[in-house]
Amino acid sequence: MTMDYQGLRDKYQQAGQGHVFTFFEQLSAIEQEEFLRQLSKVDVEEVSAIGKKAMKGPEILECQLEPLPTDVIGDVASNREEWCKLGMSLIQQNQVAVILMAGGQGTRLGSAEPKGCYDIGLPSHKSLFQLQAERICRLQTLAAKDGQDAVIPWYIMTSGPTDKPTRDYFEKHNYFGLKSENVIFFEQGVMPCFTHDGKFMLESKGKLAVAPDGNGGIYSALHREGVIESLKQRGIRYSHCYCVDNSLARVADPVFIGYCASRNTDCGIKVVPKSMPEEPVGVVARRNGKYGVVEYSEISQELAEKRLENGQLAFGAANIANHFFSTEFLERVPTFADELEYHVANKKIAHIDIATGDIVKPTKPNGVKLERFVFDVFGHSKAFSVLQVDRMDEFSPLKNGPGAGVDCPETSRADILSQAERFINKAGGHYLNKEIEVEISPLLSYGGENLDSICGATVKKSSILNTLEDVASII
Repeated sequence: MTMDYQGLRDKYQQAGQGHVFTFFEQLSAIEQEEFLRQLSKVDVEEVSAIGKKAMKGPEILECQLEPLPTDVIGDVASNREEWCKLGMSLIQQNQVAVILMAGGQGTRLGSAEPKGCYDIGLPSHKSLFQLQAERICRLQTLAAKDGQDAVIPWYIMTSGPTDKPTRDYFEKHNYFGLKSENVIFFEQGVMPCFTHDGKFMLESKGKLAVAPDGNGGIYSALHREGVIESLKQRGIRYSHCYCVDNSLARVADPVFIGYCASRNTDCGIKVVPKSMPEEPVGVVARRNGKYGVVEYSEISQELAEKRLENGQLAFGAANIANHFFSTEFLERVPTFADELEYHVANKKIAHIDIATGDIVKPTKPNGVKLERFVFDVFGHSKAFSVLQVDRMDEFSPLKNGPGAGVDCPETSRADILSQAERFINKAGGHYLNKEIEVEISPLLSYGGENLDSICGATVKKSSILNTLEDVASII
C-alpha cells in the first residue's frame, strides 16, 4: 500500500467520517489503492463543515425583493445592429470564447447518452451538440476577414459520467467541422453525498457516493482544469456561457457580446419575459440590494402579479441560463468563492448500509447532494447587465422525455422549424401550405441571413437547406 493509509484514516476519523473505512479490510489491494486515491482528493474537514452548514439551512434574513432597475436591462430590439457589429468585431479579433455546461446525462429523456448527443427528431437528425457546433462554424465564417480566420474556442464542461462519451462523440463526428484544438473539454467537480445527519455515504464498500457539484461548480472547474490560463493565453476577453439543453441557443451571440461589451459588463445574463405571472421560473431581480435569481417559490402571488407603468411584470425577467462573463471576472471568482452558499437537494441515493454491508436502493429521498448554481456569483458583479430577448427565437429547453408536451423533443423540434419559417418569411418568401417543413442548417444561416434568394418566392416542398443550391431547389 503506497498511499498514507493511517494518515488518511486519522484525518477522516477526526472529521467524524471514519465510518467510510468500515469495509476497508474486505477490499482487494487494488481496490484499497483506488479507494485511498479517491479519499485523498477530498478535503474531508472542509467538505464535512460545508455539509453541516448547508444542512442547517441558510441564515434567515429579512428578504427584500426589488425588480431590476431600468438602467441595467436592455431590449434586444432597441439597438441590435450596432451591438451585432461590435460583437462581430470582437469575434474577428479572436477575443470571444464559448463555455458550454454539458454535464447532464439525459436520464429524464430516457437516453443512455449525454444530453448533448440527443436527437430531437429534426429532418436532419442533428443532435444538440451538432446544431451548436454548426452555429459556431457559421459565425467563424461570417467573421473571417481579409483571408484571416476567426476562431471561437469552445470549452465544454462535462461531468464524470458524461466526460468520455462526450469526447468520443465529438471524435467520432470529427468535431462537426471545428478544429479539434479549439474544442476543449474539462470536467466539473463532485461532492460527496451525505446522510441527513452529515455523514458521507458509500456507493460500494470501496467507493464514496458522489454527485456533480451543480452548474455553479463551473467556476472552480475553470481554475482547476486550466481553462482560465487557456483563455488568457488565447487573448480571450469575453465568454458566452450557456446550458446544452436549449435547442435555440444563439451560441457566441454577437448581439449579446456587443451589448455587454458596450456597457463594460463583467457579468451579464439574457432573460425572456415571463409568459404569465404564475409561470414556474426563476427571475432575475435584486434581493437585499444584490443581483441574483429569485426562485418562483420565493415570490408571493402579489409580487408575481405586480406590474410596472408600461404594463410589464415587475418580476418578469425569466432566467434562461445564458450568461456573459469577462475573463477578468472569472479570474476574480476565487476571491469571493467562500461566500457562495451550497444548496441542498434531497435525493434518492443508492448506498451501502454501514451496519449490514447490504446495498440499499431507496424509493424515497434518503440523502443529500450539495450543489452551487451558476447565478450565485451575480451579487459580486461590479458591472451587471441584463439583455431581454425574444423567447420564440432564443429559448426552447429540452427537459422532459418524448410525449411530455412541454420542454420535450417535440417542442424543441417544432420551435426550430418555426424559427426557420420566420427566417424565410422575413427574407420575403412564404410556404405554399401548412404541411411544408423546412429545416435551415446553421451552416447556411445563423440568424436569418444569407436567404435573399428566396425573396418573393413560394416554398413548394419540405426540405433541409444546407446550401444556397438547396434554397434554389425548393422554390
